[in-house]
Amino acid sequence: MTFKAAAVQMCSGVNPDKNADAMARLVREAAGRGAAYVQTPEMTGAVQKDRPGLMAVLRDEETDLIVKKASELAKELGIHLHVGSTAIKLADGKIANRAFLFGPDGRKICSYDKIHMFDVDLDNGESWRESAVYRPGERAVVADLPFGKLGFGICYDVRFPHLFRAEAMAGAEILTTPAAFTKQTGEAHWEILLRARAIENGAYVISAAQAGLHEDGRETFGHSMIVGPWGKVLASAGGTGEDVVVAEIDLEAVKACRAKIPNLRNGRDFSLDIAPVLAKGGVTV
Repeated sequence: MTFKAAAVQMCSGVNPDKNADAMARLVREAAGRGAAYVQTPEMTGAVQKDRPGLMAVLRDEETDLIVKKASELAKELGIHLHVGSTAIKLADGKIANRAFLFGPDGRKICSYDKIHMFDVDLDNGESWRESAVYRPGERAVVADLPFGKLGFGICYDVRFPHLFRAEAMAGAEILTTPAAFTKQTGEAHWEILLRARAIENGAYVISAAQAGLHEDGRETFGHSMIVGPWGKVLASAGGTGEDVVVAEIDLEAVKACRAKIPNLRNGRDFSLDIAPVLAKGGVTV
């Protein structure tokens, strides 16, 4: 089966209303170019590193503006619309970094909460502690859709290959990693990580990204990308500002790659031994 998929690149600000309008405009452009599946970036609803400012605009899932707008757009355009993520207020005072997938009837098919928290200290002085604000997810998700099986991830998840391997072993042919990658880490690792996840799983990888200098002062890498199961970059955006990239997805290519390199089938369980350290002369210490 073949279909067109699109990755929508945004530069979300701190105002969810403006971000919803930008999302709608770009999603309509993607659908107008023939995309049956459209993905938006991580934190579509608001990019806001100031916690009080973020909490002030947060809503729960039932009343969230981005969730409502995405449902309406999916139904209006007759597409599968994947909100890469948006921040959702939880009852315990924490936040979920939550992805949503809506079907052509506007109904929510599933959601996924980002599992791995971005707790890092970078060379340029950037320091992030997502775990201080967000509640990590605890389950991987694969959606069985009319055009294929779709596995979910969000941004930092891409550095944890066992997540995507589990999804591929469950039948996922398309893996997703919508993101708001920092400029520093993106320049070093973004394309390499996406292509690696595609190659090692013989799967398409679709990654819509945030791009450019945001209202809250952070800078994201952009380069929204669609990668084929052999590791070839099929479509890529630039590093700043809005864009829409579209590529044809052919699930026969997944079958062909997995037949040539059947590593999903060839994997083996193993134990791990820690060898003792030998001193000079071969004496165990």
